[in-house]
Amino acid sequence: MPTSSATASTTAETAFHITRTIDAPRDLVWQTFTELDHLLRWWGPKGSALMSDSFDLRPGGRFHYRMRLPDGTIMWGLFSYHELQEPDRIAFTSSFADEEGNVVRAPFSDKWPLTVLNVWTFSEQDGHTRLEMVGRPHKATAEEQDQFRSMHDSMRLGFGGTFDQWDAYLKGMTN
Repeated sequence: MPTSSATASTTAETAFHITRTIDAPRDLVWQTFTELDHLLRWWGPKGSALMSDSFDLRPGGRFHYRMRLPDGTIMWGLFSYHELQEPDRIAFTSSFADEEGNVVRAPFSDKWPLTVLNVWTFSEQDGHTRLEMVGRPHKATAEEQDQFRSMHDSMRLGFGGTFDQWDAYLKGMTN
């Protein structure tokens, strides 16, 4: 029965860290993050619907998606993949995007970094998976880094909800 525990921390620098233990084997956790059919079922805020415009999981590939939020708002996002070491590590930049897949400013702040470099590592621990996630503004101004740092608590809540959905999805797969 997948359950998880999580801790999140910030550092004096701008990086955002989350460490989470997921009650599922690493290969299954990796699969549900790197295969589109699975990812569409749990990624994003609670009550949102995720749709893929394109998905190409390889270094140099991209995942361009749109998300319908509970209030009906449509947001576009983009993952640009840089490194894949199955099932141990994935590095990608995440961005807000437009319908054509161009990187755009966040709808909530013109000071949010255009891209965030994310490095996720997955390690096996007694049949569970330890996820370590680190996100850093990529090629950001000092003002963008400050904005990113100021949003750590909000990001912690957002990722917590998304990861809770991931846990529930994994639980449904293993029951």
